[in-house]
Amino acid sequence: MSETVATQPQFVLAGVLGLLFALGTFLVLRRDIVRVVWGVTIISQATNAYLVTMGGFAGSVPIISGHGGHGSTTDPLVQALVLTAIVIGFGTTAFALVLTYRVYEEHGTIDMNELGEST
Repeated sequence: MSETVATQPQFVLAGVLGLLFALGTFLVLRRDIVRVVWGVTIISQATNAYLVTMGGFAGSVPIISGHGGHGSTTDPLVQALVLTAIVIGFGTTAFALVLTYRVYEEHGTIDMNELGEST
């Protein structure tokens, strides 16, 4: 049983994705705004890895099923959507970090509890 689990890449990827989701959730629950931004970024990247993982395993692409037939193929739609999500995610992260810096300039802190007390 343990040899089967160790040789299956799905179980390794599931474990890594679980750790990434756990780390992202841990960071989102912090009081520091920068850590919250990084937590959201880690969760979004873990989601992208999850989607690529689901599109890359068993099965064939419906469009070219039965044609070619040599080797395995990966669903290109998932890869295109994830590539778009990665670009949008980097832009959103950069924007959130700029907003965090602006909050720091305005209030002198990035601690959410202190920000709540100052308003």
